[in-house]
Amino acid sequence: MVKNTASIKEKTTGILGSISGFTSIIGSWQICHNLCLALITILSVIGITVTGMPLLFLTTITKPLWIIAVILLLVTFLLYLKKKCISSRLLLFNLGLIIAGVPFQPLQKLSLLFWIIGGIIALTSIVLYINDKIKNRREKHEKRL
Repeated sequence: MVKNTASIKEKTTGILGSISGFTSIIGSWQICHNLCLALITILSVIGITVTGMPLLFLTTITKPLWIIAVILLLVTFLLYLKKKCISSRLLLFNLGLIIAGVPFQPLQKLSLLFWIIGGIIALTSIVLYINDKIKNRREKHEKRL
């Protein structure tokens, strides 16, 4: 019962972290634009013609979504500090996504810099995660021998 509760808490925390990262990227105008174009492309393949941007409404809520993502990241970071029940790699990945998705108009001149820094942080977390998985597999393989 205790293991099951801990597992549910870990999954819930992981989901919250993922939502945090997702909402931060949605907060970026370029991503909203690309999502609209992808949706238009998918609909055109099906045979539905769309004019305009069907997800344009997302641009009106980019700042609140990004702020929610930052708040969720802070909550998951506090849980990480208190319980150590969250992957540090996931936190690092979400931080990179949030940095890459800064939606504030006065900072748009620096958007390329935010994309580079956020991308490097997210890519670093992915590389560290893969290295951890490879290391764990090697250890399991060595224990079998």
